[in-house]
Amino acid sequence: MKVFTHIPRQRPVTPMLDAIDIPADLRKLTLEELPLLADELREYLLYSVGQSGGHFGAGLGVVELTVALHYVYHTPDEHLVWDVGHQAYPHKILTGRREQMTTIRMGGGLAAFPNRDESPYDTFGVGHSSTSISAALGMTIADRILGQAKQSVAVIGDGALTAGMAFEALNHAGHDGADLLVVLNDNDMSISENVGALSTAFSRVFSSKAYSHLRENSKKVLQNLPPVLEFARKAEEHMKGMVSPGTLFEELGFNYVGPVDGHDVVELVHALRNLRTFKGPQFLHVATQKGKGFTPAENEPIKYHAITKIEKVTPQADTKPKAGPKYSNVFGQWLCDMAEQDGRLVGITPAMREGSDLIAFSERFPDRYIDVAIAEQHSVTLAAGLACEGAKPVVAIYSTFLQRAYDQLIHDVALQNLDVLFAIDRAGLVGEDGPTHAGSFDLSFLRCVPNMVVMAPKDENECRQMLTTGFQFSGPAAVRYPRGAGPGAAIDQALEPLPLGQAEPLRQGKRIALLAFGSMVQVAAQVAEQLDATLINMRFIKPLDEAVVKAAADQHELLVTLEENAILGGAGSAVAEVLAANALLVPLLQLGLPDAFLDHGKPAKMLADVGLDAIGIQAAIESRLKRLE
Repeated sequence: MKVFTHIPRQRPVTPMLDAIDIPADLRKLTLEELPLLADELREYLLYSVGQSGGHFGAGLGVVELTVALHYVYHTPDEHLVWDVGHQAYPHKILTGRREQMTTIRMGGGLAAFPNRDESPYDTFGVGHSSTSISAALGMTIADRILGQAKQSVAVIGDGALTAGMAFEALNHAGHDGADLLVVLNDNDMSISENVGALSTAFSRVFSSKAYSHLRENSKKVLQNLPPVLEFARKAEEHMKGMVSPGTLFEELGFNYVGPVDGHDVVELVHALRNLRTFKGPQFLHVATQKGKGFTPAENEPIKYHAITKIEKVTPQADTKPKAGPKYSNVFGQWLCDMAEQDGRLVGITPAMREGSDLIAFSERFPDRYIDVAIAEQHSVTLAAGLACEGAKPVVAIYSTFLQRAYDQLIHDVALQNLDVLFAIDRAGLVGEDGPTHAGSFDLSFLRCVPNMVVMAPKDENECRQMLTTGFQFSGPAAVRYPRGAGPGAAIDQALEPLPLGQAEPLRQGKRIALLAFGSMVQVAAQVAEQLDATLINMRFIKPLDEAVVKAAADQHELLVTLEENAILGGAGSAVAEVLAANALLVPLLQLGLPDAFLDHGKPAKMLADVGLDAIGIQAAIESRLKRLE
């Protein structure tokens, strides 16, 4: 295997890869040519991600596995389901999208994750983890019902097997007896490290046709001798348990094979070819290294999970002012400060320590830091249990991932009115990661839940104040803040709360009142100046400051709500409910995200495209005013 130490700035020479437009071309190669193809694929992946930015380490780790899967299985007629999508960049390169890879995550370019609308080879859309086994099993059962003889493969890895949903699917597949292959890409040795000559030898035996025939024929011979058959089954189970970690999967009804060296493409092809002929649920454990073949990523896999686009260094770039702290940094600092003050605080994350900026907290307060891995539902109910005994849990979670724990938020936290604070990062549009990661719905799904307090800050300092407010509130509370940096407000280091449910008037104007929530306050300020409008920073979505809403309705000809959330059921709907309940007939213009899933792109352009920049907002208001005249 060729090892790289830097990301090529120029497109590499890859003659073998360039001859492959679809996997059918790949299947024309000899087995001996596959290692060279894997080298070219890895080098091109380094180049293309360097041009575009994006997920990096996981893709480098599955180069050989991707080649082997497309070599053995007749994609797209047979189903290859990726989980999580971080691993799918090599798959995209081999499935007709090689020359488009430099556009990945860009507006109008390739999606960051598998997308059914993008390619027939993307059999299932993904963005959240741990869905592959359920989806592949569904495909297998549908093919069986429809009389279609197809193979289904679920590739799960990058931590996705830690989620309960994956085990629910494994249990169902084993019970069903479906002809399904699950490939575990174990890229952090989370199950076993015993990859070596002995385990490889046993893996060859377990996946061989001779062993399979011996196994099945023995069952037939011994079926009339149940005690002997059970003894043979136990003997096989214990033998596998001594040399592999597969007992759990065998108990779930799978035939376990592995661990297999995931960077030996020839060995992978042999294993997959054999497993393809087997009936019933099969489980192939593949051991890989995240960032394989690129020395910096091998040494620092977390740092190189994803990279930004490599830009040319210019004197002008060197003189740019340094950006202020991101909202996640504000949260991370607040968490440490509050933990110093209150020994009951416990920080919880579902595998997003770096993204949510819990690094310093995890190092300073290791006994009060809990990473539950990719298990969002568990993180919320765990917090509920902590709160039952007097702890003060803070769940740091992305808006899109909180959707997965909605039942737990309602039944385990809110219904019992437990003291849990949700620090909700990546609220609103997130840009390049696209609709699977957008936080477009949290205001809608949170404000309808009894006992909840829901807040959205206009800047970094208000974010810190709201976190303190939610922490000191006796009951469930949520602070939702956007991705990236704020407007650059000075941060008061004091841990002072805000008055609960109280809005903040920022400007007094005429005719029009802008009721802005969270990230929309800054752009609303520009519009307010242009139109001489009143501007109110609403701050609280729940409890809403009804007195401010009613006063604004009495004093203005038009109310305008602005939010970076779905209009349906969002903060503007809360204002509309107050107006309706009090028979206030003032016209209301609700501006927010439309009833659609928005494609990936630069956040600023995405907001402009839906009319949530200053130009679009002003135009919408002026259009409504004309209709009122």
